Order: sequence, then C-alpha cells, then structure tokens
Amino acid sequence: MISQELNDSLTRVGKGTDAGEVLRRYWQPAALSDELMSGRPVVPVRLLGEDLVLFRDSAGKLGLIGRRCPHRGADMCYGRLEDNGLRCPFHGWHFDRTGQCVEQPGEPEGSRMHEQITTASYPVVERNGIVWAYMGPGEPPAFANFDCFRAPDTHVFAFKGLWECNWLQALEVGIDPAHASFLHRFLQDEDPAESYGKQFRGTAANTEIPMTKLLRDYPRPEIGAEETDYGLRITALRHLDDGRTHVRVTNQIFPEAICIPMSREMTITQWHVPIDDHNCYWYSMFTSYGAPVDKAVMRDQRLKEHRLPDYAPLKNARNNYGYDPKEQESETYTGMGLDINVHDQWAVESMGSIQDRTQEHLGKTDVGLIRYRRMLRGAIAALKEGREDALPMRNGTDPAGIFGPVSNDSIAEAGTAPGAATANSDAERRGACTWNAAV
Repeated sequence: MISQELNDSLTRVGKGTDAGEVLRRYWQPAALSDELMSGRPVVPVRLLGEDLVLFRDSAGKLGLIGRRCPHRGADMCYGRLEDNGLRCPFHGWHFDRTGQCVEQPGEPEGSRMHEQITTASYPVVERNGIVWAYMGPGEPPAFANFDCFRAPDTHVFAFKGLWECNWLQALEVGIDPAHASFLHRFLQDEDPAESYGKQFRGTAANTEIPMTKLLRDYPRPEIGAEETDYGLRITALRHLDDGRTHVRVTNQIFPEAICIPMSREMTITQWHVPIDDHNCYWYSMFTSYGAPVDKAVMRDQRLKEHRLPDYAPLKNARNNYGYDPKEQESETYTGMGLDINVHDQWAVESMGSIQDRTQEHLGKTDVGLIRYRRMLRGAIAALKEGREDALPMRNGTDPAGIFGPVSNDSIAEAGTAPGAATANSDAERRGACTWNAAV
C-alpha cells in the first residue's frame, strides 16, 4: 500500500505535476502516421492533458500547435490548411508550424499585432509509422538505438489502442510476468495458426512445449528485475521438470514503454501514453527480424477489433468485454475471447480510472512494479532538485550506444546460465536478421 499523496504523484500528468514533468522530458507518441494519410492531414491530439492539433503543411512538414485559437478559442482542428500553416476559419488568423501568428487579415492595414501572438507548439518527428512530440523544456533528447527505430520501415508496423484508465496501471501490466500464467491462459493445448491476439498459444522457443501448457504447468516463475541504462530488465524463469529452464526476458524502457517478445522473429515495443489522468493510448511497434511485415494484413486484423477515428476497442466495459461464462468454463481463463489485448484491457480498466493503490497488497512477484515505482520516484525527486541530468537516458549515457533491448524467450539447458541462453538466442536471431541488427 502507498499513500494517496504518493499515488497522485506517480499518476497525475498535467503541467506542473510530478510525473507529468518527468514524462515531458522524453519523446511521446502523439499520433500514427496513418492518421495523416488523408486528403486533409489534420488530426486532434490530446496528450498529457493538453489539447493540440497535428497537421502536415503544404510543404509536407509537420506541426503540432494548440487546439484553441488564441483569438476567441475556436477549434483549430477545423482550420484551413493554407500557405504552409493553419488558418482559423473564424477570423482568418493564420499560424505557422511554430505556433506563431503570421497574419490577421481582419485587423487594420499595417497592424503588427500578430507578431505578439503565439500558441503552444512542440517539436515533432516521424519514426517508423509514429509521429513523436517533445513537450518539455530545452532541446529534445536523442532517440536511442532501439531495434524498432533501427529497423527499416518495411519491417516495422505501428498501431495504437485506447484504454480508459490511467497510464501507470496500463504500463504495470506489461512489467508483471506472473499474470500471463492466469490472465492469458488458454485451457486447450491445440496449436492453431498464428493470428492476432494468440501470441501465447504458440510454441515456446527451442522447445516442443506449447506456451499455453508452459504457463499453466509452471505458474510460479522466479522473477528478477535489474536496472539498466534504459530502465529495467525483467527476467522470468520457469524451471522445467527435465532440468531445463524457460527464460523470458522483457524490458521496461523509461519512462513508459515496454519491450516484449512476441515470437522468435518479432518483438513488440509498446508505449503507454497518457491522454490525460484517466485515459491513455498504447502505441505498439511490431519489429520483424525476418521477413518484411505485411502491414495491410496486420492493420486489417486490428481494425476488426477497433473503431475509428479514436482507435477504441470494440470490446469494452459497456459490453462486458465480450465475457462468456461458458467459454470461461472450458476455453479461456477470462471468458473474454482469444485476444490477449482484451484481457489486459479488462484487468487495467477494472481497477478504476486511477487505481487506488492505498488498498493494494504487492507480493514477491511484483518486483518489477516495485523497482519501476522506485525509479519513477527517483526521477521525480531529481527533477525537483534541478538534477535533470540524473534522469534515465538523460544522465550522460549516449543514446546512440543503447541498443536492443534484448527481449526473447529461450531455453537454458541444465547447467547453462539463463543469461547465456538469452544472449545466445539473441545473437542467433540478430545473425539471421534480414537487416543490420548487429549491436
């Protein structure tokens, strides 16, 4: 249990809040590139409690500015794309990508009032299907050399989904290895064809054991978490009856991302991005080390489960997440279908829009959550003390030297250290990679 004051410190994200100021020191996913693929590339963005509008101007460059016109507060999402900027239809005030007003056509001839008028604006860049925004002071940090950024566009697929809960509980489900043995357990051991949402129904790496059987028969993993230059490395060991050990390595990338293995040839890097205190988006980058990804197929699979334009899941609290008690008896542990995203969504949304951590009781399997909260509290304290250079990945570590991170499933033979099995598996994957994944 923690105090209400500490819970507020770790969860609230508006300007001036403890966690919000930490998050503003890092690049944040603001939108999918797909959202701008239209005849009118203008989309609303609500990020860290701020209402913004993202647009691509006539020169093909991106701008992210305040959503409310500084004149009378009209919605700039309905602005006219003109002259490399966005013009408010109310009185014609025109703003460029920097948020500077460059014209007020209704004002007297020769007026220079526009020179004093600005709206919020933030730097934006596009990387492998996601538009990223930096909302903090000073120069934005460099991107680390993570595989999702190094891989060619052909090998990365980006998508997002809306969850109606605070960002912290959304993140914490991804750094909790124990939940997979229950929440994502399938009660049948057949080996169906791979498809969206069935990641845990495949075969564990380098073994004939179906993942669903592994999670069922070995539900008490030995979990460890260690700090790294990017966040946390979380290892779950499941010791098999024949002396071998299944090793699963996931990562927490500070401040709000995870990197997990999906299969031998694919990882997912996922950011849990605050819309505001009570809602968040998960942004996923699926990175292939083998063949190029079929983006059309992957997008179609996910759009069957989500609505546009807000990317809200079709299964949600209003229809009980598709819960079927008969299915729960014989097919899935949750009774909520085969899509593990729905399972996670139910878990984190059912806690309430902001989990009441004054009533929780953490156990030994929650070591990842405990270490992460400690890291976040340390970053909050450092920022308050003016030690911005003490923040993870902003502490003098060269982002160009941060690779990976290593995320995989492997089998350690009897007498083989888990770390060696992980390293060998990663080296094998990188050696066979169709793009230069060497570290």
